[in-house]
Amino acid sequence: METKEYSLDIGGKTLTAQFTDLANQANGSVILSCDNTVVMVTAVMSQNKREGQDWFPLSVDFEEKFYAVGKILGGRFMRKEGAPSTNAVLTGRMIDRTIRPLFDSSIRNEIQVIATVLSLGKCSPDILAINGASLTLGTSNIPWSGPVSAVRITANNQNELTANFEIENETERKLDLVACGKDGNLNMMEIRANQVSNEINSQAFLKASEEIEKIQNWQKEIISEIGKEKIVMEKEELSAEALKHFQENFQTRTKEEIFGENSNKTIEVIKNEWLKIFKENFEGENISLALALYENSTDEIIHERALNENMRVDGRSMDQIRTLVAKAGVISPTAHGTGVFYRGETHVFSALTLGGPRETLMLNNIENEGEEKRYFHHYNFPPFSTGETGRVGGFNRRMIGHGMLAEKALLAVLPSEEEFPYTIRIVSEAMASNGSTSMASTCGSTIALMDAGVPIKAPVAGIAMGLMMKDKDNYKILTDIQGPEDHYGDMDLKVTGTRNGVTAIQMDVKVEGVPIKILSEALVQAEKARFEILDVIEAEISEPRKELSPNAPQILQMQILPEQIGGVIGSGGKVINGIKDDTGVEIDIEDDGKVFITGSLEGATKAKKIIAELTRDYKVGEKFTGKIIKMFDFGAIVEIGAKTEGMVHISEVAPFRIEDINKVLKEGMEVPVVIKEKDNRGKLKLSIKDADSNFIKKTV
Repeated sequence: METKEYSLDIGGKTLTAQFTDLANQANGSVILSCDNTVVMVTAVMSQNKREGQDWFPLSVDFEEKFYAVGKILGGRFMRKEGAPSTNAVLTGRMIDRTIRPLFDSSIRNEIQVIATVLSLGKCSPDILAINGASLTLGTSNIPWSGPVSAVRITANNQNELTANFEIENETERKLDLVACGKDGNLNMMEIRANQVSNEINSQAFLKASEEIEKIQNWQKEIISEIGKEKIVMEKEELSAEALKHFQENFQTRTKEEIFGENSNKTIEVIKNEWLKIFKENFEGENISLALALYENSTDEIIHERALNENMRVDGRSMDQIRTLVAKAGVISPTAHGTGVFYRGETHVFSALTLGGPRETLMLNNIENEGEEKRYFHHYNFPPFSTGETGRVGGFNRRMIGHGMLAEKALLAVLPSEEEFPYTIRIVSEAMASNGSTSMASTCGSTIALMDAGVPIKAPVAGIAMGLMMKDKDNYKILTDIQGPEDHYGDMDLKVTGTRNGVTAIQMDVKVEGVPIKILSEALVQAEKARFEILDVIEAEISEPRKELSPNAPQILQMQILPEQIGGVIGSGGKVINGIKDDTGVEIDIEDDGKVFITGSLEGATKAKKIIAELTRDYKVGEKFTGKIIKMFDFGAIVEIGAKTEGMVHISEVAPFRIEDINKVLKEGMEVPVVIKEKDNRGKLKLSIKDADSNFIKKTV
């Protein structure tokens, strides 16, 4: 196997890129490794165009192979990897969002990038996969304007920033940033943070940019040495007649008509009219070029008016938020907590459900297979939300990504498992969409949490920031972007947080990158908007309700000794199943003896009492009222608690001699007893006469 190898020391680790003939049918491939984590990335471009297509056909996949962790996983009848895990989908999206802006969007040949985890060591494979995608494309003959590099920056509780390539528990980090970029600019980022200030975020951007440049220089050296000559793509052009017809009949009209309350619909109406006339009058010409002409012209007009006239498509000022509405506890009378949030024409309904510990979500990715999540957020985007018809059900990558962003946004404010042992599921339904339903989902979910009585640390709000940029000195930052500003703008920067700091950030761009100076300004503008949104949310519901919804299950906790677990479970689960059947609850026991009882308050209380009696440490001298469950000539067996009994010898029945015990005691009779002795095996000797010397009356 022919191999060329290049290494780079960074962040205390060594990245090694191997170029081999292993996947020599692909346009490009690389094996990138770090500390026993090995990721292979390939890139292939089809030889022929997809005729009649009006969009750039790029696909990115991140493949997790369980042999990478030395395990055979899956179901009994299916041991092969199946659908990608949530983690795989999110990593694939990060790669896509990083490399897509660096392609010419007019390309109509299919391009597919596949990152495959071959071995999982101590380094996280996501950073390797992104850098591997860049190296693969950069050294291939596929036209692309990279390289672009990725790095993870983390902060501890002392706000110390480091380049971090290791797999760690994210919850132990104050800030976790994945940043990608080139030439001093960033073009993709994901942040999970624990209420971090704008200043620390900006410092993290700068630190990321410094580390990115080291990887960039390394990539450029490799590409200059072994990179293939790029394929020159032939570009089609519209006829002069078609171009003139558009300019005379549609360009001026677009400038005049698309700015206003119905900008979204007007843009679509003019576009459809142009495409209809084009088909009728310019038969044989490529309609995708006509669409691109309209899109590019509209993009230029929106940019020009924003930069030169401070004009937005709907007439708002640059930092103005659309009309806000927040409602708690509406629509569903059975949900445990609900929130409705409107921001302009974007409307989201969030519903929260509480469950017991056994209802956690088990993860199925190779990095943390078998781990459980007690909080998870799902997001749905039905076709009616944009006034369209389409497929209903299932999840696509966008929905998974938006759900995870809202989930990350709220992680920092959730109570610990010790404070609130419930499993929490939130579902956000995008009922109407005109820009940033993920941020509306964050707001609706905050409302639902407080409506349910979940003791969150602080409410969280989110806002989407946009950008119209000519260059680093001529730009406008937009607050609360709606549809056309998202579609034609240069940046979609989603920022969530509390009044104390940022909890999550996600950024996509349509340009090659955004200067850090602009990003820092956008964070300040986003904070102002976030506080305005929090004002509206807190006016509706200012803090979590004091009591849980009556529809929610109750969870009671108790602690038993680890050696008592077997007695509570019983042989074959007989004891614990009997308690469940008797009380209608679910019971979960952890290895350390922590017990969670989930169900109605009445059932949970009864089950807790039974378990307490089963595991009680009975002491000499304690008094009880017990029931006689068995009689002997020499004494009686008295039950004093669940599965706990003791012997009352005939000599302990009364302070005088009893000739026939059956004349004074009977089965089912309730008697006062005191524990007289307890042997080393835990067996109890009871006394009636010491508990109440007058209970048995002497007869003459």
